[in-house]
Amino acid sequence: MRLLDETIQRIERLDEGMMGKARERVDSLIKPPNSLGRLEEIAIQLAGITRELYPAIDQKAIITMAADHGVYEEGISGNPQAITLAQTLLFEKGYPGVCAISRVSGAKVLAVDIGVKGEIPDDAGVIKRKIKNGTDNMAKGPAMTREEAVQSIEVGIEMVNQEAKKGINLLGTGEMGIGNTTPSTAILSVLGNCDPLEITGRGAGVGEGGIEHKAAVIRKAIALNKPNPTDGIDVLAKIGGLEIGGMAGVMLGAAANRIPVVVDGYISTVAALIAASIEPKAKAYFIASHASLEPGARLANELLGIEPMLNMDMCLGEGSGAALAFPILDAAVSMMTHMATFAEVGMEI
Repeated sequence: MRLLDETIQRIERLDEGMMGKARERVDSLIKPPNSLGRLEEIAIQLAGITRELYPAIDQKAIITMAADHGVYEEGISGNPQAITLAQTLLFEKGYPGVCAISRVSGAKVLAVDIGVKGEIPDDAGVIKRKIKNGTDNMAKGPAMTREEAVQSIEVGIEMVNQEAKKGINLLGTGEMGIGNTTPSTAILSVLGNCDPLEITGRGAGVGEGGIEHKAAVIRKAIALNKPNPTDGIDVLAKIGGLEIGGMAGVMLGAAANRIPVVVDGYISTVAALIAASIEPKAKAYFIASHASLEPGARLANELLGIEPMLNMDMCLGEGSGAALAFPILDAAVSMMTHMATFAEVGMEI
């Protein structure tokens, strides 16, 4: 808990003075006012985060947290749970979708075992930070203890602190875990005060009982554990996932280190809600990448108050949407760096 508390204390508001300078430059560039839309907003946000008018975001990384879920035994997924382990082992080979997309922007992908059921070999190229072999079954009791929930957040913070020392200046969040739309939807149901059936989707493949059964399991878990919607750590502990906590930690760590963090899709956005509930100032450092196809994604983004940049009908996860959005941030910085102002070209307006 000490690391989490210290991290929260380090999170500051964005640099309003630098954002003002960025706005002045954006408004004076050789273009009609606001004609580059969201690109202008991103450039200004990046200036406020980094305290630099021309920020460097050339050292990129996606941190993908991998974990399993005890609620899998309730039949909420049609996929074998062993896929989590098998897929995590493929990251070093660069086979998953996030790895392929990350090649476009030169981002490295770091796979972290924070709670995979089963053992990861030492030579697998996976960062081993396992807290336990998956969460407990939230339909029978809390998914984890409060201490384990805090530990999962602190793993994410530690990852960012390590990468910051290596010069990483742009981060993205990702996850890997069969069944993880179930705890994500449970969290969203509590924070959004809605019935699970309204926001429950198929995920990577729903079990034989269908969406109705999946929603019923979520409803049962919430009724049993009674998570406190005003305490993000309590919600995470009772009905969440280790990788969700890990991603929340990445976001808090990024904010503490003044590093912009691109949020992937549905599950990452739910993690962002947990992070923002722990420290609201952190939200200013988040950039939403894409609108996931999962039914709860719209509500999650509305609660977070951040509009995604892309609508690509994606729902893969892994950090794939964040990786796809990285070049847009590069374009925003290039606009600020290379586009001239009217004064610089001797034009009067």
